Amino acid sequence: MTTLAQAEAKPKAEADRATDFAVLSQRIRAAGLLDRRPAYYALRLTLVLAMYVGGWAGLVLTHSLWFGVLLAVASAQVALVAHDLAHKQVFRGRRWSEVLGLLAGNVMIGMSYGAWMDKHTRHHANPNHEDRDPDVAPDVIVWSTRQAEQARGPAKFIGGHQALLFFPLLLLEGFNLHVSSLRRVGTVKRRRLESFLLYGHIAVYLAAAFLILSPGTAIAFILVHQCLFGLYLGLTFAPNHKGMPMPTAEDELDFLRKQVLTSRNVRGGRWVDVLLGGLNYQIEHHLFPSMPTPNLRKAQPIVERYCAEIGVPYHSATFVGSYVQALRHLHEAGAPLRR
Repeated sequence: MTTLAQAEAKPKAEADRATDFAVLSQRIRAAGLLDRRPAYYALRLTLVLAMYVGGWAGLVLTHSLWFGVLLAVASAQVALVAHDLAHKQVFRGRRWSEVLGLLAGNVMIGMSYGAWMDKHTRHHANPNHEDRDPDVAPDVIVWSTRQAEQARGPAKFIGGHQALLFFPLLLLEGFNLHVSSLRRVGTVKRRRLESFLLYGHIAVYLAAAFLILSPGTAIAFILVHQCLFGLYLGLTFAPNHKGMPMPTAEDELDFLRKQVLTSRNVRGGRWVDVLLGGLNYQIEHHLFPSMPTPNLRKAQPIVERYCAEIGVPYHSATFVGSYVQALRHLHEAGAPLRR
């Protein structure tokens, strides 16, 4: 039986939890870590654009498939820039964020900026939630034993061995990104503009490949570019939530715990920062989505210390270790399909 003291203590505990994020936010603001970083983004956007343009120029001049590899890396970096633009890390206002987001997403890599932004916003609102996070919705891969038991279609045949097939499946992620964008572009706010830019990208991309290269080499280029693009892009997101707790409708978590407990950071130094575009600081990014990427490294020790103060587990792993945990989780989730 619940005593009066217990009944009074519950709302107090809930109120304390509600203030946890406010205290952390105050510390982060005091450190100036939500301030814009225009010089950093000016340099980063210039380098990414130069790599992207250089890749196409090299392809035109040499017809070498190695420039398909370079363009795969450049395209993934463009997608990471679009991610920062969507979170208003680059500009405070919406106008320039959307203009450059459309150029980066729809024009440069053939991804519907509006459709991706809607999906990603729902992910941030309920990370790793089986029923509310579109990133863990069962499609080709199942993310829990419950999803495995209810699996239909491709997931039913792939799910039992999905850990082994995970990296090969990522090779198809680039194509999946384009197909899903085409399917959803009609539902976005600026559907006419986005459709024009998206279909324009596809037409120009295919025309350029087949005009620059022989038919066989053009097909090889498209496969190299899109498969490696999908692999790289998938690798930037895979280690951050996979294998972490998956809340259900019954779980009552405040904002701070919802974001921290479902996320995993990836340790590895500056090269990992560049490779993963700052998404290796996933906990800090989820707590402060508008924080500029270079500030996430500085926020990390502040957040980790605070989590220790209030008794909230803070998870991190090495680059390789994060994939080991993610693949182990995928193997366990697919167990019902191996029976």
